Amino acid sequence: MDNGMKACNRAKMLFKLFLSTLYISAFTFGGGFVIITFMKRKFVDELHWLEEEEMLDLAALAQSSPGAIAVNAAILVGWRLAGPVGMAIAVLGTILPPMIILSVISFFYAAFACNQYVALVLKGMQAGVAAVILDVVCGLGRNVLKEKSFMNIAILVLAFVATFFLNLNVIYIILAAAVIGIFKELHRHRKECRQ
Repeated sequence: MDNGMKACNRAKMLFKLFLSTLYISAFTFGGGFVIITFMKRKFVDELHWLEEEEMLDLAALAQSSPGAIAVNAAILVGWRLAGPVGMAIAVLGTILPPMIILSVISFFYAAFACNQYVALVLKGMQAGVAAVILDVVCGLGRNVLKEKSFMNIAILVLAFVATFFLNLNVIYIILAAAVIGIFKELHRHRKECRQ
């Protein structure tokens, strides 16, 4: 009876995971940074399946791995919540909406390509995407500032300067931040071992 209840709860959780990633993917326009915001709101704020710090770590891993950020994030979140089955379900929920939408658009591409109303709708969506990305930046930046870590604030400022003013490739910024993070953790670990 107890095993049956666990299996039922697991099935409900997996179904909710599938519906959540399907919903997030279906109504997210603007790329991976936007989907990370929606995942945080769903899995951290609403469902309380993940901690905020954990979601930030998963987002950083998803961004620094090759491939689409949305799919990478779905892989990591699904794996974290329910192992290989959760990963498969989260990825399926994430890739279904774009596959269906792009199939329909490609079928009617000739009609959409020159339609001024479609162009206007896309322009309006760009403004919305910019607002959502700004929300992500402010939220993540606020969390870094709350930690009051000089190193983290310095990385935040230097990454902004390198991207915005120096037009440095984001890959180099991510790699540099990863190296700094590794050295910081090694230093912290050595300090703990000495005590």
